[in-house]
Amino acid sequence: EPLFRSQILGFQATGMASPRVFPLSCVVQQYAWGKVGSKSEVACLLASSDPLAQISEDKPYAELWMGTHPRGDAKILDNRISQKTLGQWIAENPDCLGSKVKNTFNGKLPFLFKVLSVDTALSIQAHPNKELAEKLHLQAPEHYPDANHKPEMAIALTSFQGLCGFRPVEEIVTFMKKVPEFQLLIGDDATAQLKESVGGDTEAMASALRNCFSHLMKSEKKVVVEQLNLLVKRISQQVFDGNNMEDIYGKLLLQLHQQHPGDIGCFAIYFLNLLTLKPGEAMFLDANVPHAYLKGDCVECMACSDNTVRAGLTPKFIDVPTLCEMLNYTPSPSNNRLFAPAQSQDDPYLSIYDPPVPDFTVMKMEVPSSVTEYKVSTLDSASILLMVQGTVTAIIPSAHAEIPLYRGGVLFIAANESVLLKITVPKDLLIFRACCLL
Repeated sequence: EPLFRSQILGFQATGMASPRVFPLSCVVQQYAWGKVGSKSEVACLLASSDPLAQISEDKPYAELWMGTHPRGDAKILDNRISQKTLGQWIAENPDCLGSKVKNTFNGKLPFLFKVLSVDTALSIQAHPNKELAEKLHLQAPEHYPDANHKPEMAIALTSFQGLCGFRPVEEIVTFMKKVPEFQLLIGDDATAQLKESVGGDTEAMASALRNCFSHLMKSEKKVVVEQLNLLVKRISQQVFDGNNMEDIYGKLLLQLHQQHPGDIGCFAIYFLNLLTLKPGEAMFLDANVPHAYLKGDCVECMACSDNTVRAGLTPKFIDVPTLCEMLNYTPSPSNNRLFAPAQSQDDPYLSIYDPPVPDFTVMKMEVPSSVTEYKVSTLDSASILLMVQGTVTAIIPSAHAEIPLYRGGVLFIAANESVLLKITVPKDLLIFRACCLL
């Protein structure tokens, strides 16, 4: 095994107590939709944290997984620890999770922390709630591999574009008028029902939306391809003639069609809110919220699960009946989909993204270069810390140890451990930390 920087440093440690804070080497997933080579934030983080990493400029680097997921269990970079992976170590040291977390989640780390670098659209999808996940897992374990829910949150690192939740009904009705190909697939009756529901109560709008979306998703493949080709041809001609087609997302539609020719998911942009997050902005995706990531880099945190119900923009298994049945059809404007962090009362550099689920919370630390030392708050939860920017030495008082951390470095911190960061290169720090605040 190659030695990593953090293994070579010869931890300055005394005593033989097993370390409870240690660096990790994390798994990179090279899915086809990822950004390629050093255009990918995932690849850049990997390259700067591990000097021996070879980045291939022609391969995608889509996701960095920081956690204990069986398909990407992080390796421990500390020669004094006999267990090779974080999952194995936690199984033998469950108290490191913190008592509440350990009891609530049966001795397992409840979240998976990730960095995503998206170049082409990910499938339009939603995640089931616990009850539905259990049912789907029993019925079709090959498609729904576990019985857990999968709420997730994305925090932008660069400008990050995604689709999230049903847009206001008035906007959808406008698209029906401007995009006859879209209206044709939905049909006259469902279209009329949606138009009548405008300005009515939420229930009537949600019911009309369900009808429209289900009609679209259940359209015959041949008809979808026909209508999509007509729309693509019309937009291409207009763009060629120098006309701006942004009122119907012309550029985005052509882009999605190029990535997924003839795919029903291309029409979903007229149903779902299009969000462009600025760095630090977030969206939270609760159960049954339809969404798709389109482009950009983000930090993501989710409950530990692989349950995804897909609808389009994917070659994978699509489960339209389940999706149409389960979705939350309540329309809302796109700015309602932004998830704002809370500013810590005690720490001016700390923002806390605390979604309404017990499984995870993400903290963002932005420390200016004028600060020489920064104390990482002590939590009653195991946590995983990612250095996105900056160079520090992490001082672990309980182990009398020092661990150098570079951009891309990942540190596991057991519950109730304190860590002090000494800034070794005067540069602003950007750090994200995933934990479980019960």
